[in-house]
Amino acid sequence: MNKTIIQKDKAPSSCIFCEKLERGEYLLKNESAFAIYDAFPVTTGHILVLPIRHVGDCFDLFEKERQCIYEIVGMSRARLMEQDAAITGFNIGVNCGADAGQTIFHCHVHLIPRRKGDAPDPRGGVRGVIPGKMHY
Repeated sequence: MNKTIIQKDKAPSSCIFCEKLERGEYLLKNESAFAIYDAFPVTTGHILVLPIRHVGDCFDLFEKERQCIYEIVGMSRARLMEQDAAITGFNIGVNCGADAGQTIFHCHVHLIPRRKGDAPDPRGGVRGVIPGKMHY
């Protein structure tokens, strides 16, 4: 069993998130997590928060990593709110697996700032990942 975990945690040489961390290209960092801007933002200020350890998805995180990720989520939120008074809400999301839309297999939490009027009818929020399921 440990052999499988070691294989899973081993960063592939081509992980763009691991490369950014190695180059020091991050906004915030703590003991077990770091934050970067999303390269393809949904809204201005869209941030990704990731564990430092290369791990496939949030179900493989250690408790300390989860704590550190959400510490940085909170710090990032506060920073964004200070920088942009137009922010009135946030979506927080995680894609786990290809069928859920994950394209880079290094766990990452999306922190997406929202502003009044950025969508015609935002009710349902993350339910919008499946067309036709957002409104209920």
